[in-house]
Amino acid sequence: MLKKYSICLLLFIFVMNCSSTKDNETYSSENKLLSPEEMYILAMKSFDNENFEEANTQFARIKKIYPLSNEAVESEVMIGFVSYLRMDYDNIINDYKKIIQKYPSYKNLDYIYYMIAMSYYEQIAHHELDGKFNDLALEEFNQVISRFPNSKFAKDSRQKIILVRSNQAAKHMEIGRFYLKEGKYTAALNRFKIVIDEFAITKFVPEALHRMVETYYEMGMIDESFKTASVLGYNYPDSKWYRYSYNLIKKIDDEDTLIDRLTNVFN
Repeated sequence: MLKKYSICLLLFIFVMNCSSTKDNETYSSENKLLSPEEMYILAMKSFDNENFEEANTQFARIKKIYPLSNEAVESEVMIGFVSYLRMDYDNIINDYKKIIQKYPSYKNLDYIYYMIAMSYYEQIAHHELDGKFNDLALEEFNQVISRFPNSKFAKDSRQKIILVRSNQAAKHMEIGRFYLKEGKYTAALNRFKIVIDEFAITKFVPEALHRMVETYYEMGMIDESFKTASVLGYNYPDSKWYRYSYNLIKKIDDEDTLIDRLTNVFN
């Protein structure tokens, strides 16, 4: 109603000299309209006091009364951030994408891209669920890095990418373990190879190598099992996964022969 009747409402308040809590925020004691700067300060005060509903109303009022002001742009940003605090991710993503389109020269555009990425990132609930938020978060974090490589948000985006990639690797490991347990060895190998080839920066690589050792062992492919164990031992000699692989293939050869075979792969 405020949007539709804003002019009439302003005239009514001026003529009748009527006041209310919200009107007092927009008008001074002389019934003069506050400047956008003053209104923004009041809105931020409500926000800092965690009165988010009132802050949202005040930010929205700034947009309506002073749509061309810098404070109107900042108010749009803050309205989106309130949505983020409420975990209303769809709204913040939509609002911030509109800001990118409307204000391509906005001074804090790196923050806008980063918050879109974070909104996708925080919806990654578990690696067993649909991976669409993994992909969307990766895309947006990469946008931050490519567009704003020197931004303070680029550094955190790189860290978040590692976490997202770990989440994706975890999903492949989960599926690979399931296939291995079910005796679907080729499908299991494919998943473990994906982790090794595409997610080398994650913590899952040693386990993926060990699971390949297990899979080859179960398939009777002893030479491949030895070779994979050798790669695991060469790159991760102190890993528990190498110990597991060593103990597994020790069943095939005595200890002296086993050590020779594992060592000779790289000679």
